[in-house]
Amino acid sequence: MKKMDIIYEDKYIIAINKPTKLLTISTNKEKEKTLYHEVSEYVKKKHKSNKIFIVHRLDFDTSGVTVFAKDQKVKEELQNNWDKYATKRSYIALVEGLIKPDKLTLKNKLVETKTNMVYVNDNSKYGKLAITSYSLNRYIGGNSLIDIEIKTGRKNQIRVQLSNYGYPIIGDKKYEGKKSFYNRLMLHANVLELVHPVTKEKLNLSARIPKEFTK
Repeated sequence: MKKMDIIYEDKYIIAINKPTKLLTISTNKEKEKTLYHEVSEYVKKKHKSNKIFIVHRLDFDTSGVTVFAKDQKVKEELQNNWDKYATKRSYIALVEGLIKPDKLTLKNKLVETKTNMVYVNDNSKYGKLAITSYSLNRYIGGNSLIDIEIKTGRKNQIRVQLSNYGYPIIGDKKYEGKKSFYNRLMLHANVLELVHPVTKEKLNLSARIPKEFTK
């Protein structure tokens, strides 16, 4: 197992650059091969009574900045006021095709099925509003490298909205993306600007962009 890539750590929180193809937290099928388990083992090595608490999660195939709290109170403060503390959430993605226009904000209502698929239905009274802005970074061959900022945190929102718009993320088999040469979803959470829940310091948590995105 590769050494954990720690972005930031103090006595209240820890931020990790999560690799692709790793669960953030356990499921019914997988209990130990998770980022939560790795971070928990790491803090327990410092003191056996240390604990961590999940604040937010990234999809299995998505890499990048992931934050954990070191006590229950900090976790609840962040989760209950996430939009206040997380002032900027940026991603980078490689999508199919030459995206047009160069900049756009996508606003859609998303609905989740019983089989955990998410889709756009702007006429649904049950749909949850998702807001995703992108700007073109550059074209790479016949594909587009784009910078993304989200204003909401809906499940799979970037993947679903881009696919619905006609530019699915490469490697996103769930939402009509073609297979990635690197055998991964080409989506990476590269920046999280976070107001520290205790010190109120503004943190710029940055996870370096994997080399496969720009090759």
